[in-house]
Amino acid sequence: MSAPRTGAPVLDRLRVGSAPDSWGVWFPEDEQQVHWRRFLDEVAEAGYEWIELGPYGYLPTDPDVLREETARRGLRVSAGTVFTSLHHGPAVWDATWAHVAQVAALARAMDATHLVVIPSFWRDDKTARELEPRELTVEQWRHQATGMERLARQVREEYGLDIVVHPHADTHIDTEENVTRLLDATDPDLVRLCLDTGHYAYCGGDSVKLIRTYGERIGYLHLKQVDPRILEDVHANGTPFGPAVRQGVMCEPPRGVPELPPVLHAAQELGVDLFAIVEQDMYPCPADQPFPIADRTRRFLRSCGA
Repeated sequence: MSAPRTGAPVLDRLRVGSAPDSWGVWFPEDEQQVHWRRFLDEVAEAGYEWIELGPYGYLPTDPDVLREETARRGLRVSAGTVFTSLHHGPAVWDATWAHVAQVAALARAMDATHLVVIPSFWRDDKTARELEPRELTVEQWRHQATGMERLARQVREEYGLDIVVHPHADTHIDTEENVTRLLDATDPDLVRLCLDTGHYAYCGGDSVKLIRTYGERIGYLHLKQVDPRILEDVHANGTPFGPAVRQGVMCEPPRGVPELPPVLHAAQELGVDLFAIVEQDMYPCPADQPFPIADRTRRFLRSCGA
């Protein structure tokens, strides 16, 4: 276990973890993904204490089973994850809530505190086919904002969890302009962000600037980097997110951008406890690839004081 480098501040407000995503897991079931037991074994061996649930159904959905499997490895759950299309308005609410309730119930049973909410993709992440226009209408923005507030309120009331909205490549909440538009249109007590440093950089955003400008709205972190050389090619060719990941656009820290120490220090300066969950999108990947990366990444973060 590596210690912080000499002079590195102790980032004691950050609770570092990892997620199935860092093991190449994008789907509940997929023959190209590692078995969930291997993920749990390796994430614990790499030195992480916190994990996310990942796609609902990847990890056991029976709370008793999952509690036993995580506890004997010294792991705890920070959050579940859901995808939503709330910009489509009240017509999608019932279907949205049915899925959210399922994930939230398991997250709550595991003593998690957050639900990561990712907007739906505007284009297919494999084929690049446009599923809907890239830009939302004024009415759709209104639905997005009111829907997120409604979701936050109901999740908090029924499950005691806080939602954190995850800006994501190839979704309508991506760039600085769209992220700040959502924040400015929603109640700060209800809607906060899961700032994914890699996705925000992918979409041209500055994570340190966002933390310092909207610090009270940062409720959760995903730690990730992008390879600027590959990103330039992705943007030049209009490559959709899935193929971009297969090109290696999301890379192992500290090989990419943004530099993580300034982000970690800015988050520490907020003076609140924050989960900082490592995610390195790399679906699909060989089964032996994730663990060495996860191990090196944990050592790197320790050297930064986290």
